[in-house]
Amino acid sequence: MENQNLKRPELLLPVGTKDMALAAIHNGADAIFMGVPGFNARGRSHDFQIEEVKDIIDTCHLHGVKVNLAFNILIFQNELQGAVEVLEKILPLKPDAFIVQDLGLVRLIRQMAPWQRVHASTQMSVTNAEAIQWLDDLGIQRFVLARENSISEITAIKQNTTKEIEVFVHGALCVSYSGQCFTSEGIGGRSANRGQCAQSCRFTYEMHVDGEKRDLNGKSFLVSPQDLCGINEVPQLLAAGVDCFKVEGRLKTPEYVATAARSFDEAITSAQGGKALANPILKKKQMASAFSRGFYSGWFHGVNHQELVEGTFSAHRGFEFGKITRVNGNSLEVELNPAAFLQGLKADFIKAGDGILWVYKDRSGQNLEKGGFVFAVKCLSSSKFELEFSRDIAMDGLYLGARVFYNHDKDLKKDVSLSVEDKQRKKRLPVFIRAQASLGQPLTVEYTDGTYTVSASSENVCEAAKNKGLNAQDLQEELFALMGSPFRGEGFECMIDAMTPLFLPHRQIKELRQQLVKELTDLRIKNGAAPVIPAQPAVMDWIASKKISKTSAHPGLKLNLLLRDKHQVEDVANAIKNGELTPAGINYFILDFEFGLDFEPSLNVLRAQNLKVAVATTRILKPNEHRNIKALLRMNPDAILARNLGAVQYLQANGFQGEILGDFSLNVANHLTAQYLLDKGLTSVCLGYDLNHLQVSELIQAGQAERFEVTAYQYMPSFHMEHCVFAAFLSKGTSFKDCGKPCEKHEVKLKDQFGNWHQIKPDQECRNTMYNGTSQSAARYVKEWESFGLGYIRYEALKERGAELITKIQAHLDFISGTKNLESLIKDLGNVESYGLSESHFGREKEYQSRKK
Repeated sequence: MENQNLKRPELLLPVGTKDMALAAIHNGADAIFMGVPGFNARGRSHDFQIEEVKDIIDTCHLHGVKVNLAFNILIFQNELQGAVEVLEKILPLKPDAFIVQDLGLVRLIRQMAPWQRVHASTQMSVTNAEAIQWLDDLGIQRFVLARENSISEITAIKQNTTKEIEVFVHGALCVSYSGQCFTSEGIGGRSANRGQCAQSCRFTYEMHVDGEKRDLNGKSFLVSPQDLCGINEVPQLLAAGVDCFKVEGRLKTPEYVATAARSFDEAITSAQGGKALANPILKKKQMASAFSRGFYSGWFHGVNHQELVEGTFSAHRGFEFGKITRVNGNSLEVELNPAAFLQGLKADFIKAGDGILWVYKDRSGQNLEKGGFVFAVKCLSSSKFELEFSRDIAMDGLYLGARVFYNHDKDLKKDVSLSVEDKQRKKRLPVFIRAQASLGQPLTVEYTDGTYTVSASSENVCEAAKNKGLNAQDLQEELFALMGSPFRGEGFECMIDAMTPLFLPHRQIKELRQQLVKELTDLRIKNGAAPVIPAQPAVMDWIASKKISKTSAHPGLKLNLLLRDKHQVEDVANAIKNGELTPAGINYFILDFEFGLDFEPSLNVLRAQNLKVAVATTRILKPNEHRNIKALLRMNPDAILARNLGAVQYLQANGFQGEILGDFSLNVANHLTAQYLLDKGLTSVCLGYDLNHLQVSELIQAGQAERFEVTAYQYMPSFHMEHCVFAAFLSKGTSFKDCGKPCEKHEVKLKDQFGNWHQIKPDQECRNTMYNGTSQSAARYVKEWESFGLGYIRYEALKERGAELITKIQAHLDFISGTKNLESLIKDLGNVESYGLSESHFGREKEYQSRKK
């Protein structure tokens, strides 16, 4: 099918160094993205200085490549001035766009630079068209969708918005929805929303089912997905209307960038021409040798819980191509996998010097790895070959049947260097040249690249020639002599108006070319007129003016109680009836259930006692999932806890009359974000889980504190995953349709490599949340926050039942009312906790700093 009528999508490559930028430029990238100094979501990457940012932006613009700057972390209240200072330095460099997570930062950029393009980061957790519509007033031009959106969902979103859509097509997959991962924060005070991800999804975990450790046959990397490679899906993504294909990997290498850029550039060109990509398996082989944890299509075709997570490794292995069929003295016989052979891979693809890795089981059944560089290759057939290694690599009969991976291409580094250094291979932009000459007039030459046009005239006029005169062929040859520049001659038009041959010194023609090439180069680097940026005091005055005024009367601190199943509701209702629990200090009873059918009966149980009830939406809303939120509307609760912006849009558009409460998942970290959400109809907002107690205090004092909520007691909801651990390891099913629903029969906990426990619970859409087994309490700071005017604290139950649940709730109510002191509260909580009590992120007073910096 011809796709030439479709606009070519932008191919966006990751850049963590200048060498990566050059690799992207000269291997097919249309755009790059890199981090903003001090504020980017790859805390372990090189932190560029402003001069380096300018150098890369200028180099990219010269070669016609756009630059998107990743400003994609949450901005704390005390960092707003620092953000202004960074923007003052970077905006004059004319980046093509900022990639932003924080809604308050979007507002700030709009105030400072109304013309500046802003792209919504995947950290915004946008999975539906409703969220895009709700944010329309912020003027965001492009939305980077969650990696978990399938092609059919991407198509539906694109059909319901005029905004640009960007989609990840290659690179590492986070097991958790981006912007919804708090594992690093909960375990080690390292926030993924602040660029400090500890890659907890790559840890090893034990699986405990109903209290017993489960043997998973050597699988221990239970939440470590294979890497995404969507090269086969390029035609479908093109047809879906995707505006930008994004490659993940700012921590990778120039070789990784170059191979991905080349492969996807060719795939896009082929798809637009209605042709199949030539030798896709060789493209995958080369990309995988640069880095791969195994390639998979991610969620493009929906969930497949048996294939997303391989489970036996979490680091680079390369391209799997065969298995060992014989072990000799210092060589291995390897046969290609049938699938690889059928896709066109031949036994001669390996060269001496390439790196090979094989995975085998030892006598205890454990997976082990061995590898080395190939000394010599001998083809035995089109699908079988012998690989000889140096004699210091011991051969073992255990290797028989081992999986074999290609993980190092000895020529790749050199090849990428040549793509950047070789004048014949470097990217050069087409220019059209016009020349005009006539007797007694200077030679006039014009260069145009389609965007900019420069022209100049020779110092001398053209005279009558005594011998051979000027001719179009010689002029074209000289004016096309552009090899040392970023340009190449694409078209030439020459007018020589004379009855006799004309003469002009050759030196002047050469000088004209050099002058015009320099002018065109400078124009491209300059990239338009300098922007006008407001002075910092004016911007800071604007920020201060957006602080939400406090009301004069404050009703006092209230507790919101979140319950997770109908049995907890029954326990609470009975305790109220029996006088064991006093509900006077409880604002809302919030229902957050796995089974939607349990909502209405539980709501009725609580309403029968004249209690105010709220129900929670799912954390993620996808295009085909409105049935859940419609059910909430039909129940007409007193309030709905909105966990995503699409849900807010849907509720408001469909006339919900109750209160809409904004949850922690909206990631409120500064008053500009809080004010935006409250002004658009939210009754209250729960502050984000990335703030420590000092940052919470600063934010409370900067805003309308009586409309703020802080989760004071909970088990931190770490990962929120499309991946279902129950289905993956307790069934053979690929989705809820055939998994047999083991989540309804079993309790699952994971124990990480450091001994921390995590409970897994599914939601109504079978998404899993992994909760930290150690509860966390902010009790030590609550009274201070109350003195600043905080309106609500929240108690979130997880697995507690009966006396334990009632004891914890009543202890919090007594603490709020002043009848119980802090020490007694902590003692009451500690007495009933299985894995201890922690202050977690509230107690963190310093930002994590990577040892790599």
